[in-house]
Amino acid sequence: MKKRIIISIISFLIIFIGILTFVKFTSNKNKDLTKVKLAEVTHSAFYAPLYVAIENGYFKDEGIDLEVILTPGADKVAAAVLSNDVNIGFAGPESAIYVYNGGEKDYIKTFAGLTKRDGQFIVSRDKNFKLEDLIGKEVLVGRYAGMPSLNFINALKNNNIDINKIKLNYSVEFAALSGSFISGVGDYVNLFEPNATNIEKEGYGYVVASVGELSGEVPYTAFYTRKSYIDENKELLVKFTNAIAKGLTYVKENNSEKIADVILPQFPDISKNSLATIIDRYKNSDSWLNNPYISEESFKNLENIMMDANLIDEYVPYEDLINNLYNE
Repeated sequence: MKKRIIISIISFLIIFIGILTFVKFTSNKNKDLTKVKLAEVTHSAFYAPLYVAIENGYFKDEGIDLEVILTPGADKVAAAVLSNDVNIGFAGPESAIYVYNGGEKDYIKTFAGLTKRDGQFIVSRDKNFKLEDLIGKEVLVGRYAGMPSLNFINALKNNNIDINKIKLNYSVEFAALSGSFISGVGDYVNLFEPNATNIEKEGYGYVVASVGELSGEVPYTAFYTRKSYIDENKELLVKFTNAIAKGLTYVKENNSEKIADVILPQFPDISKNSLATIIDRYKNSDSWLNNPYISEESFKNLENIMMDANLIDEYVPYEDLINNLYNE
C-alpha cells in the first residue's frame, strides 16, 4: 500500500514539474516576441490573408506578438499611426497621400500590400439589378474621399454611369452603414463582408454586384507606418511582411472551406458555411495580391482615381510613399 502511495506521489510530482517546465518555457518564448500594435480600418473576411497569418502563427514564427486594434475610418488609422498610438496602420494608402501632401515631416510610407481591388459589394433592396438602376437613387457610400467611395465612383465611370444622376450619401459613418440601411436610409448601400451577407441573410437586401470587379486594380488596403519607424525598425517590418506573404500564399493555395476553418475564431458570430461563402466571393473577385509587393502601375491607378475626383493636383512620387519590404 505504501509503495502505491509513493509511486502516486512521484508520478504526481513528475507531472507537476513537467507542467511548470512547459509554462516557464512558454512564458520565456513569449518574452522573446516583439510587441507590435496594428490599427485595422475594419474587421472583414476581405482581409482573410492577415487573419490566416495570425491564426496559423506566422507572426509568432517571425518573433512578433501582434495586437490588432479596430480603428474604423482610414483617417483615424492614419491619425493613430502619426500619434504613435500604434506602430502600423492597415487601411487605404490614399490616407498616406493626404498626409504627405499636408506637409507632415515624418510622413507615412506604405511597405506592404494585401488587397488589390475594392472589397465592397453593392446591396440592393431589390433582387433584380443592373447598374443603370442606380440612376436617380440614393446610395450610402461611406466617407467622402475615402477608398470605398472613390472606387465606387470609379466603378460607375468605368461603366459609363453618370455619377451626377445618383445621390451619393457621404453622411453616414462607415460603422453605421448597415444599421442605417436596415432602418430605411438609402436605396442601396456599399458594404464589406460579413455585413453584406448578414443583410442578405436577415432579409433586408440582396448582394447584387462587386465594386472591386467593376472598378479595377489598385493598392486598396495596405500596411503603412511613419517614415522614421521604417528607418529604425526595418528588420522587424521585413519579418512582419514575411508573415503577410505567407498568409497570401495560403489563401491562394487553399480552398474557401479550409481558409474558413482557419479564420473562424476571428468571426465567432458567423457560421463556417457563411464564412466560406464570403471567402469564395472574394476569391472569385480576385481580391488579394499574390505577394505584398505594390507595383508602381497599381499605385498610379490609385492616383489617377484621386486626380479624377479632384482630390490631388499632381502625382505623388511612387518612391516617396512606397517602400516595398518584399522583394518581388
